[in-house]
Amino acid sequence: MLAVALAVGTLLATAACSDDGDDSASTDSSTATSSAGERTATASPTITPLTSAGAQTALITAGDLEDNWTQVKTAASWRNRLLIGTVDAAQFLTGKTQAADCQRLLDGLYDEDLLGTPPGPSALTGFTEGNSRLLYQVAAYQPAGLDQSFDWLKTLPTACDQFNAVASDGSTRTVQVVEASLPKAGDTRQGLTVTVAGPSGGTPVTLTLDVAVVRVGDDAITVTNGGTDGADHDSTEDAVSHGTTRLKDVREGRTPAPEPSEFD
Repeated sequence: MLAVALAVGTLLATAACSDDGDDSASTDSSTATSSAGERTATASPTITPLTSAGAQTALITAGDLEDNWTQVKTAASWRNRLLIGTVDAAQFLTGKTQAADCQRLLDGLYDEDLLGTPPGPSALTGFTEGNSRLLYQVAAYQPAGLDQSFDWLKTLPTACDQFNAVASDGSTRTVQVVEASLPKAGDTRQGLTVTVAGPSGGTPVTLTLDVAVVRVGDDAITVTNGGTDGADHDSTEDAVSHGTTRLKDVREGRTPAPEPSEFD
């Protein structure tokens, strides 16, 4: 009987040890899973408001563009007189509404404030290559104002697909607006190609401009690129993709790379 009792006791002790071991393994597994989940979780980057210094840092450089663009210091004074004109409202089905939208486009391109006057910090730079100019702007805006501006921009290829504008000397210029593709960058974006054809100094000329606007949070970049020799779409795309990366870096407290990565 003593031998049987000892045998039963040994079996019970073994079963207890086995149960304890299973609990321990389960606990360890749960802990490992939890730790793995914690390691894979990434915190959202802290976004800092754009400052004047940050806007300057977010500007692209000649290294962000293909070909032989030269950075200049006179971009703030650039104006193209081919963009000056009074839109002929008579040719629009809805008259004043469409004419006002198209007039706003011409005025915004001439004054270089397509999204309106920035209420926050801003910076701009410019580049030349032959007869072409590329203007690049970074600025902080109010959210509601950006919403309205992008809603307006998206209507232009339809509302202002083709119209006439009368210059101060009475000559007529034909303006065409078509949608242009852009790299998938920022929160939202809108690309346009605007051509203005008419006489200048008695000679027929055609101005072609790429227009690209990209929103990143409450900030935005605006690119206008082109001239009477046409627009280099590849350079516009470079400015958009590399410029958006630079702006994101600045907003997240990082220093942008001096040259774009070959993997961008």
